[in-house]
Amino acid sequence: MQKAIKLVSDTIDKKDLKALSDWMLQSETPQLTKGPLTIEFEKNWSEWLGVKHTTFVNSGSSAILLALAALKETNRLRNEKVVVPALSWVTDVSSVMQLGMTPILCDCNNEDLSLDLDDLERIFIESNPSIMILVSVLGLVPDMNGVVKLCKKYGVYLIEDVCESVGSSYKGNKLGTFGDISLFSLYYGHHISTIEGGLICTNNEELNTIIRSMRSHGWDRDWNDKTKREYKDLYDISEFDSMYTFYYPGYNLRSTDLQAFIGLRQIGKIDEFSKLRSYNFKIYQELLSEYNELDIEYREDTFISNFAYPMVHANREKIITALREKNIEVRPLIAGNMANKPFWKMKYGDRDDYFFNCVDIDKCGFYLPNHQGLIREDIEFICSIIIKHAKS
Repeated sequence: MQKAIKLVSDTIDKKDLKALSDWMLQSETPQLTKGPLTIEFEKNWSEWLGVKHTTFVNSGSSAILLALAALKETNRLRNEKVVVPALSWVTDVSSVMQLGMTPILCDCNNEDLSLDLDDLERIFIESNPSIMILVSVLGLVPDMNGVVKLCKKYGVYLIEDVCESVGSSYKGNKLGTFGDISLFSLYYGHHISTIEGGLICTNNEELNTIIRSMRSHGWDRDWNDKTKREYKDLYDISEFDSMYTFYYPGYNLRSTDLQAFIGLRQIGKIDEFSKLRSYNFKIYQELLSEYNELDIEYREDTFISNFAYPMVHANREKIITALREKNIEVRPLIAGNMANKPFWKMKYGDRDDYFFNCVDIDKCGFYLPNHQGLIREDIEFICSIIIKHAKS
C-alpha cells in the first residue's frame, strides 16, 4: 500500500517530550498552571516577532475572541461593525457574533487569497466599520502596504490573523507586526505547537493591559506594579480586596506552564521549519502553477512560510478522489466561503452571490500537504496525480 502523506506533521518531537518529562519529574514539582515559564515564553516570542507585548492563551480561537473583547472595552469604537474575510476560519466570524458585534464579509482575491482591496474599500465607504480582521491565508502574504493604507485612511483597527503564517514576511517585516493586534495559533500541525495554544501580540499599552486582565477573570494579577497601583488608586481598592477585584468582564483563557515549556523549545525551530515550507511551496509552484486556477506568485518583496499549498481546479472532485485513493491527505481550502455555511445562513440568510472569488474557491478549492517532514519526491508524486486528473 502507498505510504500515507499527511497534511501536517507534529513539531513536538521525542527530545521535546523527554525534556518535558524530566522537567515535570524534577525533585521539586514545578508549577504547571500559568506561572514563570509563561512569562518567559511570552517575552521570547515578543523578541522573535518584534513586538512589545505578547499574551499566551489556550487557543488561537480564544485569541480572536479576547482581542475583539479587549477592543470593545477601550470604548473607542465608533460602532461594533467588523469586516471579516469570507475566506477564513469559523472563529474569525463566530467570535464577532458571540460578542454581539456585526460581521461584514469581504471577498478574497485570487493572488494571495486575502481580502480583495477594492471590495474592502467599498465596505469601508458604505458601512464605516471600526475593525477589520485580516487573515493571511496558508502563509501567503497580503499586500500589507495597501491594507495598512486603507485602514489608516478610514480609521479602522487592524487585527492580523497570522495563525497559518508564522514566519511569513512582507518587505523584511514579519506578518503580525503591521496591525494594532496580531493573533497566532499553536495548535497541532501548525508551524509550531504547544499542543493547544494561542498568542495575542500588540504594541499598544492600553490594549495589552486590558487583554492581560480579561485573560484571567478581569483581575490585575498580570499587570506591572505601576498599573496595579494606578487602578487601585482610581477605584480606591485596598491591597487585601484587590486579590478579588475585577476591573473588566473577563474570561479564563489561560494556558499552562507545561505548554509554555514546550513553546520555549519550539521557538528555536520556527526559522528552519519556515525555510523548509518555503522550499516545498516553490516546488509546488514549479510543477503546478500552469494547472492552478489561482494566480499565486512568489513576489520578491515577500517570504512565504507556507502552511499548505492552495489549489483551485474545476476537476476538484476527480483530483481529490485520486489523491485519497493514494493515501494522500487533502482538505477544502481553509473552510471555503463563510457565507455558505449553515451557521451564517441561519442568521443572515443566503448571500452567496456577493462573493464572486470565494464562491469559486468554495466549489473548486482544496489544499495540499506541506510541512517540515515533506521531501521533494513526496511533492512530485502528489503533483503527478493532480496533473493527470487536471488534464482529463
